Amino acid sequence: MMEEEELEFVEELEAVLQLTPDVQLAIEQVFPSQDPLDRADFNAVEYINTLFPTEQSLANIDEVVNKIRLKIRRLDDNIRTVVRGQTNVGQDGRQALEEAQKAIQQLFGKIKDIKDKAEKSEQMVKEITRDIKQLDHAKRHLTTSITTLNHLHMLAGGVDSLEAMTRRRQYGEVANLLQGVMNVLEHFHKYMGIPQIRQLSERVKAAQTELGQQILADFEEAFPSQGTKRPGGPSNVLRDACLVANILDPRIKQEIIKKFIKQHLSEYLVLFQENQDVAWLDKIDRRYAWIKRQLVDYEEKYGRMFPREWYMTERIAVEFCHVTRTELAKIMRTRAKEIEVKLLLFAIQRTTNFEGFLAKRFSGCTLTDGTLKKLESPPPSTNPFLEDESAPEMEELAMEKGDLDQPKKPKAPDNPFHGIVSKCFEPHLYVYIESQDKNLGELIDRFVADFKAQGPPKPNTDEGGAVLPSCADLFVYYKKCMVQCSQLSTGEPMIALTTIFQKYLREYAWKILSGNLPKTTSSSGGLTISSLLKEKEGSEVAKFTLEELCLICSILSTAEYCLATTQQLEEKLKEKVDVSLIERINLTGEMDTFSTVISSSIQLLVQDLDAACDPALTAMSKMQWQNVEHVGDQSPYVTSVILHIKQNVPIIRDNLASTRKYFTQFCIKFANSFIPKFITHLFKCKPISMVGAEQLLLDTHSLKMVLLDLPSIGSQVVRKAPASYTKIVVKGMTRAEMILKVVMAPHEPLVVFVDNYIKLLTDCNTETFQKILDMKGLKRSEQSSMLELLRQRLPTPPSGPEGSSSLSLLAPTPEQESSRIRKLEKLIKKRL
Repeated sequence: MMEEEELEFVEELEAVLQLTPDVQLAIEQVFPSQDPLDRADFNAVEYINTLFPTEQSLANIDEVVNKIRLKIRRLDDNIRTVVRGQTNVGQDGRQALEEAQKAIQQLFGKIKDIKDKAEKSEQMVKEITRDIKQLDHAKRHLTTSITTLNHLHMLAGGVDSLEAMTRRRQYGEVANLLQGVMNVLEHFHKYMGIPQIRQLSERVKAAQTELGQQILADFEEAFPSQGTKRPGGPSNVLRDACLVANILDPRIKQEIIKKFIKQHLSEYLVLFQENQDVAWLDKIDRRYAWIKRQLVDYEEKYGRMFPREWYMTERIAVEFCHVTRTELAKIMRTRAKEIEVKLLLFAIQRTTNFEGFLAKRFSGCTLTDGTLKKLESPPPSTNPFLEDESAPEMEELAMEKGDLDQPKKPKAPDNPFHGIVSKCFEPHLYVYIESQDKNLGELIDRFVADFKAQGPPKPNTDEGGAVLPSCADLFVYYKKCMVQCSQLSTGEPMIALTTIFQKYLREYAWKILSGNLPKTTSSSGGLTISSLLKEKEGSEVAKFTLEELCLICSILSTAEYCLATTQQLEEKLKEKVDVSLIERINLTGEMDTFSTVISSSIQLLVQDLDAACDPALTAMSKMQWQNVEHVGDQSPYVTSVILHIKQNVPIIRDNLASTRKYFTQFCIKFANSFIPKFITHLFKCKPISMVGAEQLLLDTHSLKMVLLDLPSIGSQVVRKAPASYTKIVVKGMTRAEMILKVVMAPHEPLVVFVDNYIKLLTDCNTETFQKILDMKGLKRSEQSSMLELLRQRLPTPPSGPEGSSSLSLLAPTPEQESSRIRKLEKLIKKRL
């Protein structure tokens, strides 16, 4: 029983002392120990075995037991000390809490005492400072009163002095005094209700009015509206008067400036009256020479009289420009019939030069017309319409020609004076527009004559087809005309010039490009495919010569250049013209014309090569294919077609190297023309034996390989053909191969033959089936039953566009067909 009770006690003790892993880990971190007795997974058996690993070690058992008992006693002492220490912890904690509460109460009482003392101190300070604030207010009011009295004394004395100095015309002293009086008077705006203050203010206004009238009278006496200027010239009195005018009402200053400039330009109006010989455009230089002399004379005599901030020199020049523009507009309306283009351009050139001179000399700060347009410097580019227009090309060209057809553009990239005088020429720019119309007409005629005299361009097989030089000359001239007109006006004259550009772009396309395309001998009314097919049997096919092929390529390249440059011309014109007129500039029709020339050139090249291959296809259709006994190399007609392709295509490719996309179009159009024609002639080959069909299939495959290699045939650099072209060739020639495969298939049993036809041909119909039966040489009686069976076997196409797409799904892929062709080639080689 005792042993059982001890075991139960041990188990209960172990259950109580069983700690969680987290608690055990925390104890190990706080009290790290290497003693096996401190481990949570302590095993007594393993521990004893560690102490006594062998029987000989049992000799020391008494010593070990004594050590363990000593350790037990130490542990008991430690436990007893800890337990006794914890008995007083609760009592100590409660005592400490009570002491803390007492300390908090004492602290709260001290804080309350401090707050009460602070409130008492604040009240005491308020009582002390109440009297001080009253003293501060009194001091401030006293200071303001003293200052106001001083200002009043200054104002009263200043008004008296001002009136006295005004009567004595002491403008130098008045300028300084008047400004001070007005500054002092500003302090009395809130006291205007006081009669004495209001009276002083009225005296100041009266003095200002009297000063203004007196100064205007002095200037009228010194510079009368009629008569000569005073011999003594400007005086110090007038210089000081200008300083006073700066302070007075701005209208006084404007009146002085207006009268002085009017008097200064009165001589100009007399010298260049409308009835004077020097007033006409051919002597416009004298106007600008006169004002330059007047500006120099003004600087010498009156430069120091007027303040610098009045900008009197610039104001005189600006008023001269306004007067000159009015006078020139009036005289040009009167003598409009006498205006010639050279005279007009001469006047415009001299005027723009003068405007450039003003831009260099003055800043333009006095200009009141904010609508004057500032010039813009365009970004650099290689295109003739995007080049730096500030280059002096027009001026140099004019000097070389010895005339004045090119007005000089102001050199300053930002000219505020641009158009201040030259605007008057805008209503008469129709003379310039008519002149450009005539010049462009003569230019086109010269291009036509030069082309006839020089003949077509030389063959060029090393580089791309040469663009006709006349094309670049035309657009360079266009650019110069556009720059000229945009300098003069960005309104309706630019629209009129655009119309002229459109007219001669069309004429260039018709006379130079379309008019020089080679014509075929079969039709004088134009080139068509039907005209090229009307060849007598056994006759030689009329082909283009090497020079004619190069000419067509050159015209195509030129049209492509014109198309791109016309688009850039349209963009540049829209930049130059007013925003409200942009929608009226549209060169789409002219771009379409050049696109038509390109299409016609490509069609000519296609028709020429297509017609060269016609005799070979005709020979193919006339061969006795039922008599072919064995399959050999490619037939002679295939060799002939390949020969023509190798002759033409490299020439066309080399001459269209600069316009690669149009060479691709040529290849695509030739494939779209040749392949249907080849299939048409294929149906004419009847009847065909099995061996003949195999030979035709071999020929078809040879042509297919040649066509796939067409873009790079005869070239040292082999390029991959465009995917769009390859797709067309594979699709078309695969159809021809499938037709021959159907012909080669046995026609019995009928159901298998018809199903094979439906499977191989995507566009299976009774008409094509009829032609295949004719190629096989079947009788009409046999064909009728097969046609009836085909109609029954053909799937009914659904309504709408889905029918064609569903049928196209029955067609084998090009990869499948190419694998079948390779199998057939192997079969043919085995039979050979």
